[in-house]
Amino acid sequence: MTYEQIFLFSLLGLVFAFLVWGRIRYDLVAFAALIIATIGGVVPVDEAFIGFGHEAVIIIALVLIISRAMVNAGAVELVARLVISAGRPLSTHIGIMSLVGAALSAIINNVAALVMLMTLDIEAAKKAKRSVSRSLMPLSFATILGGMITLIGTPPNIVISQFRERALGAPFSMFDFTPVGLVCAVIGIGFVTLIGWRLIPEGAQAPVTADEAESVFVAEAVVGEKSKSIGKITRELFPVAEEHDITILGLARNGRRLPGFSAYEEIAHKDVILLEGDPKSIEAFIGAADLNTSDSEDTGDLRGKSLTLVEAIVPENARMVGRTAEGLGLLYRRGVALLGVSRQGKRFRERVRKLTIMPGDLVLLLGPENRVNDTAEWLGVLPLAEKSHNVIQRSKALFAIGAFAVGVGAAVAGLVPLVIGLAGVVVAYALARIVRAREVYEAVEWPVIVLLASLIPLGLALESSGGTELIAQGILSLTGALPAWVILTLLMMVTMTLSDFLNNVATALIAAPVGLSIAQSLEVSPDPFLMAVAVAASCAFLTPIGHKNNTIIMGPGGYRFGDYWRMGLPLELLIIAVAVPSILLFWPL
Repeated sequence: MTYEQIFLFSLLGLVFAFLVWGRIRYDLVAFAALIIATIGGVVPVDEAFIGFGHEAVIIIALVLIISRAMVNAGAVELVARLVISAGRPLSTHIGIMSLVGAALSAIINNVAALVMLMTLDIEAAKKAKRSVSRSLMPLSFATILGGMITLIGTPPNIVISQFRERALGAPFSMFDFTPVGLVCAVIGIGFVTLIGWRLIPEGAQAPVTADEAESVFVAEAVVGEKSKSIGKITRELFPVAEEHDITILGLARNGRRLPGFSAYEEIAHKDVILLEGDPKSIEAFIGAADLNTSDSEDTGDLRGKSLTLVEAIVPENARMVGRTAEGLGLLYRRGVALLGVSRQGKRFRERVRKLTIMPGDLVLLLGPENRVNDTAEWLGVLPLAEKSHNVIQRSKALFAIGAFAVGVGAAVAGLVPLVIGLAGVVVAYALARIVRAREVYEAVEWPVIVLLASLIPLGLALESSGGTELIAQGILSLTGALPAWVILTLLMMVTMTLSDFLNNVATALIAAPVGLSIAQSLEVSPDPFLMAVAVAASCAFLTPIGHKNNTIIMGPGGYRFGDYWRMGLPLELLIIAVAVPSILLFWPL
């Protein structure tokens, strides 16, 4: 072996060891390895940072921003709320959640799809009085499977597509992954729905989450001019309220509270509906009932802006003590609404904005984030950092979906490159204020970006030094005269095992050139081997560290490290058994 090969194999061996160890962040490990490789002379200085401008890195960042915007606009919630119900049998619930999760993961990033649906799944488990551990792991696995269906569903597909463009002159297109990915997703979802969830240990129980201890607020919602609630009697909203864990306390009309719960009162424009519940439930109910969070005549309609809900405690010396929101001119002067008040579980007869605030109250402030923070400081209240909630802009859901469809459609039609199409979508979202400027940067998972950008030059160096060819020849020497499909299967097994313990992006970057070298040595088409790497790198089901989705559910689901393989191992074997013939069918050797 040459100096470059010895240096790179030793360095990558250390990188893999540190990644498996997990005590040092993977982005720091990868970046440090890049610097060491540059100092060691195996990566040219002028190529050390080309990964940060690589198209794959840009596409992943854009997909993450689009995913945040889809959640902000309520596009994900719009789909999920139509099909999710707590009253279904567990197997049916898992099947429907898995299908929705897989479908969303094919369109947006699979991590974003899980985060949104996980909240709904936990709510459904609470209402059904069952452990959420039975349904969270199937949901996580389903979102991973769904990400394989399209180019933008999961980072390994993007990495493999861009590698193919560099090596063979053309990338995989948006839906080249669909035939194999769809077959794997359908079979995998069928397994987790009918069999897989039964393999999860009975002892895996979710701990009590912070959401269960949410403060209960008395809040108000205003009936807008075009609200679908107009003409209904109040009791017709009770089922929707019950679904969102909300209690309707009554109505206020023309500034006066109507007697009782107003259950048989017909709802009219400008009526104020008094609610009781936790902040997330209040916000979700307001959206489901097509209500406003504030009076548009007074506030210029806060609903059209990117808003944040912040809980804050009122200390004894606060400016707010002894005064009302109306008296302070909170809406008119500060552009922030007092949405609700919590006072040790007590209910009030007064309107929220006419309620005299007392020390120890919890107040729920609504407005643009910068205004809310400035107003909290002006009022002298203490915001609870962990009690901040973004308000969904449901009126922009169809725009968000339409803009995404236009951008991706233009790319698929060949009018613009995919990276330009996605960038145009992000610009449209920013102009429509679906994502704030700060959110654009917050949405990007910078550790993943740094990891990928750091490993790209290392992968190129390994390839140019002949290292990947050396690995390929080693695999071929061990397999002897076995058929190409057997070698393809072995490549999938090795890649899948690596992905269970390493980051899936890192696995794809290393395995892709090895697969290409094997195909060239066998004098067969490289596409089946690249597709096999894409599938295998995505399917990390054995451990909680192989894929971020598995890590996310570990705490809420109450899982232990050893719980994953019980459903993950048979699923991985099933995926290999299904993927190999599918790859050979759609991508012949």
